[in-house]
Amino acid sequence: MIRRWLPWVCCMLLLLSCNGRIDREALVRRNSVHITSINTLGALTVGNGGFAVTVDATGMQSWPEIYSNGIPLGTMSHWGWHSFPNTHGYTLDDCLEPHNMGRGRDELYACQTNAEAAHYVRSNPHRLHLGCIGFQDLNPTDITGINQTLDLWNGVIRSSFKYRNRDVNVTTAVSPDADMVGFSISTQSRLPIAVRFPYPTGAHTDDACNWHQDSLHSTRIISQDYEWERGKGHALIKRTVDSTEYYVDLFFGGTTEPWVSGNTVVLQPIDDFCVLTAAFSPSGTVKAEHPDQIEKAAAAWWHDYWNSGAAVDFSKCTDARAAELERRIVLSQYLTAVQCAAPTPPQETGLTYNSWFGKFHMEMIWWHEAHFALWGHPEMLERTMPWYRETAPQALGIARRQGFDGIRWMKMTDPTGMDTPSDIGTYLIWQQPHIIYLAELLRRAGRDVSQYAGLIDSTARFMTDYAVMDRTGRYVLRGCIPAQETLKPDVTVNPPFELAYWKYGLNTARRWRISSGRKPDARTDDVLAGLSPLASLDGVYLAAESAPDTWQSTDLTSDHPAMLGAYGMLPATDLVNPDVMNATLTKVLEEWHWERTWGWDFPLTAMCATRLGRPDAAIDALLMDVPTNTYLINGHNWQNGSLRCYLPGNGGLLTAVAMMCAGYDGCRQKNPGFPKDGRWRVRWEGLLPLP
Repeated sequence: MIRRWLPWVCCMLLLLSCNGRIDREALVRRNSVHITSINTLGALTVGNGGFAVTVDATGMQSWPEIYSNGIPLGTMSHWGWHSFPNTHGYTLDDCLEPHNMGRGRDELYACQTNAEAAHYVRSNPHRLHLGCIGFQDLNPTDITGINQTLDLWNGVIRSSFKYRNRDVNVTTAVSPDADMVGFSISTQSRLPIAVRFPYPTGAHTDDACNWHQDSLHSTRIISQDYEWERGKGHALIKRTVDSTEYYVDLFFGGTTEPWVSGNTVVLQPIDDFCVLTAAFSPSGTVKAEHPDQIEKAAAAWWHDYWNSGAAVDFSKCTDARAAELERRIVLSQYLTAVQCAAPTPPQETGLTYNSWFGKFHMEMIWWHEAHFALWGHPEMLERTMPWYRETAPQALGIARRQGFDGIRWMKMTDPTGMDTPSDIGTYLIWQQPHIIYLAELLRRAGRDVSQYAGLIDSTARFMTDYAVMDRTGRYVLRGCIPAQETLKPDVTVNPPFELAYWKYGLNTARRWRISSGRKPDARTDDVLAGLSPLASLDGVYLAAESAPDTWQSTDLTSDHPAMLGAYGMLPATDLVNPDVMNATLTKVLEEWHWERTWGWDFPLTAMCATRLGRPDAAIDALLMDVPTNTYLINGHNWQNGSLRCYLPGNGGLLTAVAMMCAGYDGCRQKNPGFPKDGRWRVRWEGLLPLP
């Protein structure tokens, strides 16, 4: 009987291999990262979305000083924050200033005029570097034969090199369930291992490591359990950094007991094979496990991640750019899963190093996380969304102090949701509808979103109240800095992207009300009916109605080409004329100062081109040869000498590719974002279309 069916089984297996599911493992493995030198821009990261550890070519964090101006060797968690002593008692109230934005009243905005107070509030709290674990006093000139792989399929880093002609092998993994990193080390050299703890810098952009202030913080082993005959044990370390305390539980095997020297904990291997795990926590209750357990758990989690989500395969494409696009996609899937899926929103440099003091920007959450719902991992977006509910009281306070109904979401903030003084960020409004868009993506992905209904109502109430009726009877948006941040708040009227986002956001909130059995809000309906059209001149859209000189100004043709988002990131509304947008896209591609753009501007442009039926332009935009569209060997989107990694670019790339493959509501074309010239035979599965 078996012999009779065997030919049929073989035929079916062959058919499936040719036309069936994508070989996920082959796709992922061919894009794993291989490092063969000390490349400070090639540092590799393992993590679980809310905790991440970045290592150098040794597979550990042996050279934080050397890598500090590359991709720094971070150990960061979503809970790890610190504030310097507030000796002057500064509060946000010291930074509030009244501004009349044409609504007949003063509105209080958090500004930087009071420089000392603003600097303290902006820079505190800041994200902590929790500690560097590496070989002690290892000289880079003493190692050769570097061979390091980021094994994407299993979520581990495997590193080997020679130290004075002796082999050293290190495996590095992070637990998917706890803030815990494990190292398995094999070497006859028995190199000593140091766990070094820095004092924070509080700087705007750096690795958060001040190695010269040992007296300002302390490191103590408060309990220890060591089995001499087996050379293994646990040690619980208490860290005190001003008023901040946290703990590190060490599990070690094949080493001596650890000892403390200043703010460094040292372990000396006594065997050719040793292990070390560090479990970081704010309470000291997390017990470190053996690295083998961590590697096994990590592999299981990553296998599920790669198999259960969406995939895009470019192996049958003949365009010379296809392999690079596939590499960027797979590495972006990895990096955003490692660094952008925590109970708090991500910062723009993730959990690698600090930018903007480690704080996160709420206008960027869409670019960081929208793709999760489209790529089959809505549960990762759901990790962060409750933060909106937790910080709604602070958002309510912002709206109240400015005289608005509803809640106004902050721009630059920290886990508490406190507003941050800024001469730009405090005036931004395009973060406001994000919660509506993201909740809608979750609904479309089949998730229970009932918990967000109240927040969406409150968000829409602010949006309704924010729109002002002018003397002509239309509703305008004024008193804001738009996504294109070169414009000024006191003169800006009707930026096109924000107008279109108001239309989409309020329409979506209205549908949510109706679907829950409630009547539409009459004021919202009035605003929706009377919103201003997008301002154009000579057949192309302007940066704002108040900026008729858009196309004659270098400042206004730099930064973000935000007007493209009105028909790209956002679906069609009656405010947008596709013909005018098509002409605008052409003009942007030809005349924009791309050298002054940001990493998410390229996917923004590609999405607009896709909706306009211009797939060649979409591909050209997504792979434009511009410095800020550089993707390093580890997949990080490089921006400049300060921002060597920029995760909104990675997330935006994934969102754009989802649209280019799966399309958007009403699109009937297969792979609408890819040219139909025979060179882009793109295969995909599991993606959802955009609205």
